[in-house]
Amino acid sequence: MYASSYLSLSTMSVDAIAPNLMINNPRPRPTRNTIMMFVGLMLVALNLRPALTSVGPILTSIGDGLSLSSVGQGVLTTLPVLLLGLAAPLAPRAARKFGLERAVLVALIILGVALVARPYLGAGSLFLGTAVAGGCIGVMSVLLPGIVKRDFPNSTSLMTGIYTAMLCAGASVAAGATEPLRIAFSGNWEPALAFWAIPAVIAALVWWLQLNGKHVPKVPSAPTKSMFKDKLAWQIAFYMGLQSSLAYTVFGWLPTILQDRGLAPVDAGLAASVSILMQVPTAIAAPWIASHMRDQRFMLVLVMLATLSGLCGSIYAPINGVWVWVVLLGMGQGGSFSIALTLLAVRARDAEAAARLSGMAQSLGYTMAALGPLCVGILHEKFDSWNVAGGFLALIAIGAIVAGLGAGRRLYVLDH
Repeated sequence: MYASSYLSLSTMSVDAIAPNLMINNPRPRPTRNTIMMFVGLMLVALNLRPALTSVGPILTSIGDGLSLSSVGQGVLTTLPVLLLGLAAPLAPRAARKFGLERAVLVALIILGVALVARPYLGAGSLFLGTAVAGGCIGVMSVLLPGIVKRDFPNSTSLMTGIYTAMLCAGASVAAGATEPLRIAFSGNWEPALAFWAIPAVIAALVWWLQLNGKHVPKVPSAPTKSMFKDKLAWQIAFYMGLQSSLAYTVFGWLPTILQDRGLAPVDAGLAASVSILMQVPTAIAAPWIASHMRDQRFMLVLVMLATLSGLCGSIYAPINGVWVWVVLLGMGQGGSFSIALTLLAVRARDAEAAARLSGMAQSLGYTMAALGPLCVGILHEKFDSWNVAGGFLALIAIGAIVAGLGAGRRLYVLDH
């Protein structure tokens, strides 16, 4: 019943996301405003992953401090990903109420408050704050592409590549720095986790400074055909969800997996950070190379095979070679994520269809992706080993390849 109700809500709400966000603005912005918007976008992008990747490196410390089981830790890593999908339908409502820029500002402020509060008020606050942070990130993830399309119409691809690189950089820094911060704070994980509210506050301040008037999005007529009735859109959503499931499992569990295999906590956090940092070059290069091919299928399979190899090597191969595997894993995941974003644009004939597809794929994909970290936690709790969880992740990667072979064809949604 819940799934049916949620799908119904998503069908009504997500299909309306893009038209409500696509704003025609024929007047070019003054140079200063363009620069301020660029800086603001980059700072917001930096804040779209630290709330998630800062948890994994200190998950053991959190679990010990709050007596969380592996299942409880899995729920903690799952909550923000689940909210990324569940919050997507709220984005158009926020845009209509506040305007695009102000909706992002409100989400940034709530994100900052959630990150400050979540470590200090007990286990319930930790789970609630993490969920709220995921919801704020989900709303911003849907709103920002509309702003990029509006304010940078002649360099959308370049801006998307830079935006993705900054997102990966923020994820990497949080993954690598949180455990050293915990040590610097005398072994206390609470201030190390709360530290990541600082970038959110800085981004909110800069974003507020560049606001120059309220932008009220136009509300177009309802779309005549639902994206949920299109087979290709479902293939794209499944690819988005499955590759995202692997990504958020890595964010949440890779440091713990490597610690259990013998790495020191700082080294495990550093390995996760290196893996995420290695996403940056392939996030930019993979879609550019794929754009020179007939379609995206070959590149999609290549990056997913790299992801699968990196995951298996990190879990099963001798630990002294882990740095090779985490680099390969990062390169594969950077390419798979950027190609997923590219599919949202190239599988649609116009901007409205592209944004409707983006809203649908993010809503369903991220909701689906939330199951990955949760199932990994459950499997580890049941079998007291990462071997079965590794097999489960391999099946997800194979499923992503299958979905991607359909999504990567040179076809268009709503074209039949």
